[in-house]
Amino acid sequence: MEKRRDFEHAAEEIEQLFADLWEVFPFSRSLRRGYRPQVDVYRSDDPPTLTVQVELPGIDPDGVRLVASPQALLVAGERRRAKGSGHYQQMEIDYGPFQRQITLSEDIDPEGASATYERGILTIKLPIAPRPAPRESVSIVVRTS
Repeated sequence: MEKRRDFEHAAEEIEQLFADLWEVFPFSRSLRRGYRPQVDVYRSDDPPTLTVQVELPGIDPDGVRLVASPQALLVAGERRRAKGSGHYQQMEIDYGPFQRQITLSEDIDPEGASATYERGILTIKLPIAPRPAPRESVSIVVRTS
Protein backbone atom coordinates (compact mmCIF):
# COMPACT_ATOMS: atom_id res chain seq x y z
CA MET A 1 0.00 0.00 0.00
CA GLU A 2 2.81 2.40 0.94
CA LYS A 3 4.71 1.72 -2.31
CA ARG A 4 1.57 2.50 -4.35
CA ARG A 5 1.14 5.82 -2.59
CA ASP A 6 4.85 6.61 -3.11
CA PHE A 7 4.47 5.84 -6.82
CA GLU A 8 1.31 7.97 -7.14
CA HIS A 9 3.02 10.81 -5.26
CA ALA A 10 6.05 10.59 -7.60
CA ALA A 11 3.74 10.64 -10.64
CA GLU A 12 2.03 13.79 -9.29
CA GLU A 13 5.41 15.45 -8.71
CA ILE A 14 6.47 14.68 -12.29
CA GLU A 15 3.18 16.09 -13.60
CA GLN A 16 3.71 19.26 -11.53
CA LEU A 17 7.32 19.56 -12.75
CA PHE A 18 6.20 19.54 -16.38
CA ALA A 19 3.48 22.09 -15.61
CA ASP A 20 6.09 24.30 -13.93
CA LEU A 21 8.40 23.98 -16.95
CA TRP A 22 5.64 25.30 -19.22
CA GLU A 23 5.45 28.36 -16.96
CA VAL A 24 9.25 28.89 -17.05
CA PHE A 25 9.44 28.55 -20.84
CA PRO A 26 6.37 30.43 -22.10
CA PHE A 27 7.59 30.23 -25.72
CA SER A 28 6.62 26.55 -25.62
CA ARG A 29 3.06 27.26 -24.44
CA SER A 30 1.75 26.69 -27.93
CA LEU A 31 2.77 23.04 -27.52
CA ARG A 32 0.81 22.73 -24.28
CA ARG A 33 -2.65 21.30 -24.65
CA GLY A 34 -5.44 21.77 -22.21
CA TYR A 35 -6.00 23.42 -18.90
CA ARG A 36 -4.50 22.40 -15.55
CA PRO A 37 -6.35 23.83 -12.54
CA GLN A 38 -4.43 24.56 -9.35
CA VAL A 39 -5.30 22.49 -6.25
CA ASP A 40 -4.92 22.97 -2.48
CA VAL A 41 -5.56 20.16 0.05
CA TYR A 42 -5.74 20.69 3.80
CA ARG A 43 -6.88 18.76 6.88
CA SER A 44 -9.14 19.92 9.69
CA ASP A 45 -9.83 18.03 12.92
CA ASP A 46 -13.36 18.91 14.02
CA PRO A 47 -14.72 16.83 12.37
CA PRO A 48 -11.74 15.02 10.77
CA THR A 49 -11.93 16.15 7.14
CA LEU A 50 -9.72 16.63 4.11
CA THR A 51 -10.71 19.70 2.11
CA VAL A 52 -9.71 20.00 -1.54
CA GLN A 53 -9.99 23.38 -3.26
CA VAL A 54 -9.71 23.54 -7.05
CA GLU A 55 -9.43 26.77 -9.06
CA LEU A 56 -12.02 26.51 -11.84
CA PRO A 57 -12.76 30.07 -13.03
CA GLY A 58 -15.06 30.27 -16.02
CA ILE A 59 -16.15 26.65 -15.74
CA ASP A 60 -19.76 25.52 -15.40
CA PRO A 61 -19.76 23.35 -12.24
CA ASP A 62 -22.43 21.10 -13.80
CA GLY A 63 -19.77 19.98 -16.31
CA VAL A 64 -17.25 18.92 -13.65
CA ARG A 65 -16.94 15.22 -12.83
CA LEU A 66 -15.83 14.22 -9.33
CA VAL A 67 -14.96 10.63 -8.41
CA ALA A 68 -13.76 9.76 -4.91
CA SER A 69 -12.18 6.54 -3.71
CA PRO A 70 -10.78 5.86 -0.23
CA GLN A 71 -7.27 7.05 -1.27
CA ALA A 72 -7.80 9.44 -4.19
CA LEU A 73 -9.98 12.10 -5.76
CA LEU A 74 -10.40 12.63 -9.50
CA VAL A 75 -11.54 16.03 -10.80
CA ALA A 76 -12.24 16.24 -14.54
CA GLY A 77 -13.97 18.58 -16.95
CA GLU A 78 -13.29 21.12 -19.66
CA ARG A 79 -12.83 24.88 -19.87
CA ARG A 80 -14.31 25.93 -23.20
CA ARG A 81 -13.38 28.93 -25.27
CA ALA A 82 -16.30 31.29 -25.95
CA LYS A 83 -17.93 30.69 -29.34
CA GLY A 84 -17.72 33.48 -31.89
CA SER A 85 -14.82 35.15 -30.10
CA GLY A 86 -13.34 36.42 -33.37
CA HIS A 87 -9.68 36.71 -34.31
CA TYR A 88 -7.32 36.74 -31.32
CA GLN A 89 -4.67 39.42 -30.99
CA GLN A 90 -3.38 37.88 -27.77
CA MET A 91 -4.01 34.42 -26.32
CA GLU A 92 -2.83 33.59 -22.80
CA ILE A 93 -5.75 31.81 -21.14
CA ASP A 94 -5.55 28.01 -21.20
CA TYR A 95 -8.61 26.12 -22.41
CA GLY A 96 -9.45 22.51 -23.03
CA PRO A 97 -10.09 19.32 -21.12
CA PHE A 98 -8.49 18.75 -17.74
CA GLN A 99 -8.10 15.89 -15.32
CA ARG A 100 -6.44 16.05 -11.92
CA GLN A 101 -5.95 13.03 -9.68
CA ILE A 102 -5.19 13.94 -6.09
CA THR A 103 -3.67 11.19 -3.95
CA LEU A 104 -4.91 11.58 -0.40
CA SER A 105 -2.70 11.26 2.67
CA GLU A 106 -5.43 9.54 4.67
CA ASP A 107 -8.28 7.17 3.84
CA ILE A 108 -11.58 8.97 3.42
CA ASP A 109 -15.24 7.95 3.39
CA PRO A 110 -16.32 8.66 -0.24
CA GLU A 111 -20.01 8.24 0.68
CA GLY A 112 -19.88 11.29 2.94
CA ALA A 113 -18.17 13.61 0.43
CA SER A 114 -19.76 16.93 -0.54
CA ALA A 115 -18.85 19.72 -2.97
CA THR A 116 -19.70 23.41 -3.38
CA TYR A 117 -18.76 25.92 -6.09
CA GLU A 118 -18.40 29.61 -5.32
CA ARG A 119 -16.63 32.42 -7.17
CA GLY A 120 -14.59 30.06 -9.35
CA ILE A 121 -13.43 27.80 -6.51
CA LEU A 122 -14.68 24.23 -6.21
CA THR A 123 -14.47 23.04 -2.58
CA ILE A 124 -14.74 19.32 -1.88
CA LYS A 125 -15.12 18.10 1.74
CA LEU A 126 -13.97 14.51 2.28
CA PRO A 127 -14.62 13.02 5.74
CA ILE A 128 -11.68 11.01 7.02
CA ALA A 129 -12.61 7.35 7.54
CA PRO A 130 -12.43 6.14 11.12
CA ARG A 131 -9.43 3.97 11.78
CA PRO A 132 -10.20 0.34 12.57
CA ALA A 133 -9.71 -0.66 16.19
CA PRO A 134 -6.35 -2.31 16.80
CA ARG A 135 -6.60 -6.08 16.95
CA GLU A 136 -5.45 -8.13 19.86
CA SER A 137 -2.22 -10.01 19.54
CA VAL A 138 -2.66 -13.57 18.41
CA SER A 139 -0.20 -16.33 19.17
CA ILE A 140 0.83 -18.54 16.28
CA VAL A 141 1.83 -22.10 17.08
CA VAL A 142 4.74 -23.46 15.08
CA ARG A 143 4.37 -27.12 14.19
CA THR A 144 6.84 -29.53 12.76
CA SER A 145 5.90 -31.82 9.93
